[in-house]
Amino acid sequence: MAAKSVCVYCGSRGGAIPAYREAATAFGRTLAEAGWRLVYGAGDVGLMGDVARAAQGAGGDTFGVIPKHLVDWEVGKTDLTRYVVTETMHERKKVMYMNADAIVVLPGGAGSLDELFEVLTWRQLGLHDKPILLMNTEGYWSPLIALIDHVIAQGFADASLKGFITEVSGPDAAMGALHRALG
Repeated sequence: MAAKSVCVYCGSRGGAIPAYREAATAFGRTLAEAGWRLVYGAGDVGLMGDVARAAQGAGGDTFGVIPKHLVDWEVGKTDLTRYVVTETMHERKKVMYMNADAIVVLPGGAGSLDELFEVLTWRQLGLHDKPILLMNTEGYWSPLIALIDHVIAQGFADASLKGFITEVSGPDAAMGALHRALG
C-alpha cells in the first residue's frame, strides 16, 4: 500500500504566538516519522517553511506546489523531494488537493481560508470525501468554528457542513484522526 499524503494549508507568516510555529514544526516531524508525505504550498517562510523543514529534518517526503508569481515572495523551497511551479493560484490548489489523501489546516490567513473553503465546498457538493482537519492551536480557529455554527443556525448551510470538518487540538490529535480516517 502506498504511503499516505497529507495536504497542509497554513500561513506564510509565523503568527503572533510561538505555539503556532511549534505546532507546525511538530506536525511536519510527526508526518515524516509516520512515513507520510507532506503536500504543501512550497514556501520557505512562516508556518509553511516550519512544517516543511521539520518534515525534511525527519527524513520525510515533501511535495511543494507554488505559482510562479509567488516564487520570490514566499521564497520557493526548491530542495523538496518534489517541487512544482504552476501558472496560477487555482492550479496550485488543484495540484495540492489532487496529490493528497487528506487536508490539515494549521493557523493561517486569507490564503489558508481560501484553500479551506474551496475543499470544504467541494466536500459539501459531494466532489470528494477526503478528511478535512482544522488544527485549532491555542483556539486559533474557534471564531471560524463559531461562524460555521452561525451559518448553519441562520439556514445558509445544512448541519452536515460541520461534520465535514474535524477539529483537532494539535499534532498528536491530528495524526490520531488521520490514522482513524485513512488507516
